[in-house]
Amino acid sequence: MANIHYFTLTIAILALASSLAYASDPSPLQDFCVALNDSRTAVFVNGKFCKNPKLAKADDFFFSGLRNAGNTSNPVGSAVTQANVAQIPGLNTLGISLVRIDYAPNGLNPPHTHPRATEALIVLEGTLYVGFVTSNPENRLFTKFLNKGDVFVFPEGLIHFQFNMGKTNAVAIAALSSQNPGVITIANAVFGSNPPISRDVLTKAFQVDKKVINYLQDQLWWDNN
Repeated sequence: MANIHYFTLTIAILALASSLAYASDPSPLQDFCVALNDSRTAVFVNGKFCKNPKLAKADDFFFSGLRNAGNTSNPVGSAVTQANVAQIPGLNTLGISLVRIDYAPNGLNPPHTHPRATEALIVLEGTLYVGFVTSNPENRLFTKFLNKGDVFVFPEGLIHFQFNMGKTNAVAIAALSSQNPGVITIANAVFGSNPPISRDVLTKAFQVDKKVINYLQDQLWWDNN
């Protein structure tokens, strides 16, 4: 009888441990979602509202925008065409999205991060120099030269970049593990925030003369997305 009691107790503990292991908040699908007590004033939810499945149509799962090259005539020489839940409503809750990235010769997709997604990039045309940097305290740099057909993975949340070192245009497609991965371009966020970050803060953070910060904050930081 004691053995049966012990066995039952063990099963109960394992069940509780299992439930705790799977209990966690859902991954955020936007920058923030402020809680409201009155649903009548709600604007956004963590994701999107769902259409009645009986009203869904093929166009909800279709997007033709990636067939067209982006305009790379800009200061960074690159253009990102997004195909996420904003363009393809059928991606809602599916945890995936795509982008097309076009690069002019010497075009750069500047150092940036996706706060909600890992990225797997495949080169369709050209040659790219790519890399990412690990978190503190190592800040280890991983880089690779990619040719047509090569794939490289950028882990979620880490700063990464792609640079076209070739003399011809380059094209890549990337899959991201979120319907709304988000993007933070480092220079744009630090030096082009609205309102601006205090110049005293940035001078102290970067250990440079305030004139350097003044110059950087006065630049037009291009958004290639």
